Amino acid sequence: MNYKDSSYYRSFKYSMFVILSVLIFVGVIIVTMSTRVYKNSELNSLKETGDVFIACLQDEYVVTGDIQDDAVKRLHYRFSSENKLKIYIYNKDGDCILSSADYDPEMFISTQNDRIGVKAKTEDEEPEPISSTIKKAIEGKKHRYLALDSASFSKKQPMLIYGTRMYLTPDGEIGPDKMYIVFGAKTDGINVFMLKVAVFYLVFALLSLYVSFLVLRKKIKRQAAFEFDFLKISEMYAKGDFSEKISTDTEGIPKEIAGYVNALASDVENSEQTSKTFIANVSHELRTPMTTISGFVSGILDGTIPKSRQNEYLVLVSKEMQRLRILISSMLNMTRFESGTMTPNFKETNLTDLVIQTVLMFEKRIEEKGLEVEGLDSDRLVAVVDQDLMQQVIYNIVENAVKFVNKGGTLSFTFDKSDGINTIGIRNTGEGLTEEEIQQVFDRFYKTDSSRGKDATGLGLGLSISRKIVHLHKGHIVVKSVYGEYTEFQIQIPELREKSGEKKKAEPKQAE
Repeated sequence: MNYKDSSYYRSFKYSMFVILSVLIFVGVIIVTMSTRVYKNSELNSLKETGDVFIACLQDEYVVTGDIQDDAVKRLHYRFSSENKLKIYIYNKDGDCILSSADYDPEMFISTQNDRIGVKAKTEDEEPEPISSTIKKAIEGKKHRYLALDSASFSKKQPMLIYGTRMYLTPDGEIGPDKMYIVFGAKTDGINVFMLKVAVFYLVFALLSLYVSFLVLRKKIKRQAAFEFDFLKISEMYAKGDFSEKISTDTEGIPKEIAGYVNALASDVENSEQTSKTFIANVSHELRTPMTTISGFVSGILDGTIPKSRQNEYLVLVSKEMQRLRILISSMLNMTRFESGTMTPNFKETNLTDLVIQTVLMFEKRIEEKGLEVEGLDSDRLVAVVDQDLMQQVIYNIVENAVKFVNKGGTLSFTFDKSDGINTIGIRNTGEGLTEEEIQQVFDRFYKTDSSRGKDATGLGLGLSISRKIVHLHKGHIVVKSVYGEYTEFQIQIPELREKSGEKKKAEPKQAE
């Protein structure tokens, strides 16, 4: 796919527009400021030249006492020609009394000849009186005029203007003569300088724009490739194909984004696998007791099982029905827990009797393994609980204990009440759990590596449901294990007493 089809292309065009706009804006500022600085430098240079001329003129005037004297005109010509200036001298009334129109520079013979030729003034060459704008500026607080003038001095083109007033005193006279003097310089240098700056900046701007274009296009192409790859792999995920992962090392793309999507895909993949395993196990778990029940009932009905053994098989049917009930109850309870609709029915219950009744359900398996059972003769432990839910907790833990106890091993039960906490301990000897397994044993669908061979049909829901039920009773389940020796689960349930419509509770001593 072309990178122009990517959603990043719009950002690319916007970025190039912003860069171009910034370059134009900065260019205008640079050219304007540079030209202004150069213009001020030229004005200062004009002022310095003009001040030198005024000082020389004052010296000549002291000697000659006449502004039209040849020495004054020679000085005027020299400064005008060497510095390429227009110099106008006005009397106090503003009339021009000396300018380049008062003589013909071509008629100068040599510096040894102190005579200069004077040409007649024509009407076109007659200098105009001093501009009122310039005169007002000179008569202001600073007594000088220094600017780029385009109207008041020369109507043909803008000129750099330096104007000031001066006082010339002839030798031997008392009173000074007030005069105005205006210097004018062409702006060709400023125009050339501005053009050079503009051309230089234009080259720089075009080069910068081109480099920016290359860099941004490379980045956009990389991001577009990532986007197309992201869309392709996302489409694969939507179809249930998780064989590919999104790259996390694309430059310019936060790797957390791809990491989160990959993690989510892994979770979905694991969840799908877990769901498939769950459905398969549930189907097997439901099929096994139902097949057993159906077979035994059919055998009793068709006479295959003799009447002398029917009670024995009815007991087995009853146990399978109990197993089926607990299995269905576990799945329903998991749904209720996750939806938040589980409401327990609390009532005073003999926990010791509840444990004994549950253990009897595993009597045949206990006998087959040759297990020794301890602690069921303890004193009665009474607590306010939901009897059915608590029996499910005990059933799940006892079932695990019977499953994983070693042959000829021991099942131990303890019952204790201390500081308002009712504790039931269920311990089995055997392989035990590792530290890593202890951290995950309550996770839903989790089965330890060792349990997979011993418990091929288990769902891995029992302990997860048990913990949720105990939490519903404001209690905790604590697991303790020494690898290779034993595993013990402790069910801690706080006291619940109904007084004046309120339930008082004591917190467990040990956190999960």
